[in-house]
Amino acid sequence: MKHVSHNQLTPAIEQTQMILDGHKLPWHMDRVQAWERGERIAPITIDMALTRACSASCSFCYAQLQENDRQTITREIITNFLDDSARMGVLGISLVSDGESLLSPLYSHTITYGMSLGIEMASGTNGHGFTLHMLERVLPCLSYLRFNVSGGTESRYCEIMGVNPLFFQRVITNIRAAVNIKHARQLPVTLGIQMVLMPKDADQILPFARLGKDLGVDYAIIKHCSDDEYRTLGIDYSRYQALYPLLREAEQLSTASYSVVVKWNKIRDAETEANARSYQRCYGPPFLIQMSGSGLVAPCGMMFNDRYAKFHIGNICEQRWWDIWQS
Repeated sequence: MKHVSHNQLTPAIEQTQMILDGHKLPWHMDRVQAWERGERIAPITIDMALTRACSASCSFCYAQLQENDRQTITREIITNFLDDSARMGVLGISLVSDGESLLSPLYSHTITYGMSLGIEMASGTNGHGFTLHMLERVLPCLSYLRFNVSGGTESRYCEIMGVNPLFFQRVITNIRAAVNIKHARQLPVTLGIQMVLMPKDADQILPFARLGKDLGVDYAIIKHCSDDEYRTLGIDYSRYQALYPLLREAEQLSTASYSVVVKWNKIRDAETEANARSYQRCYGPPFLIQMSGSGLVAPCGMMFNDRYAKFHIGNICEQRWWDIWQS
């Protein structure tokens, strides 16, 4: 099975090769051409979660808008899913999506087993649930590990993410441990932190960027906060423009070994994105499938909610992933 390299699918260890604002589809034109010929193609990558549960209560959380019937992903289900993914030719799987996968007892198994099948594995997490043993086990098997750290100071982090100071301190300890393990073992895994920026939290832009440098991670990324079509989270996208000077100042903290990346494409397009699409059809799902922590397979994470049931493709807790893909 074709194995994709770090700079093709996921952020690369070399700072100059990281692509964190955009996509990497040009590296996979063989699959694009197969799709154009009408062939059934495997997704290049899958974004998924192992559970809908979470140990934080973030003010910006989109997962609260994605509620659907919860089912439990068991060891048998995830093992079959990974076997099917490798068999069909999925290149990468990222544990991100709508739940904190680190809360699942299958987190380490999913990463290590997926990697053993030749699938590039990656993870986004709040990082609270790690133990040193888990980090030692999974870091050699990950292409990237991204920590959600949406505040640069302890007090504001706790306020934004709905946790207590001990939570913050453990996360920071775990990030430092991951950095130490990476360097001690000379692992190729890319380590980063991510801030989901709500305009009201602009005071955390520079502390966040400075924190990433202090922790020794490879990158710190700042992205806008997504809202749904009903503006449930109440995001005023017009307020992002006033933050541009702060965002540019944060970028200046980048060094040869540390990148502060602002997702300018999304931030600048946020107002348009929130109000109207510039296209009538989305051709992304065949290349990037998204799955809820309930096992639900959908064209897009914004459609996990039960109100979009007519778009739902299937559920790996009820049917083999291979059969869903073939349907």
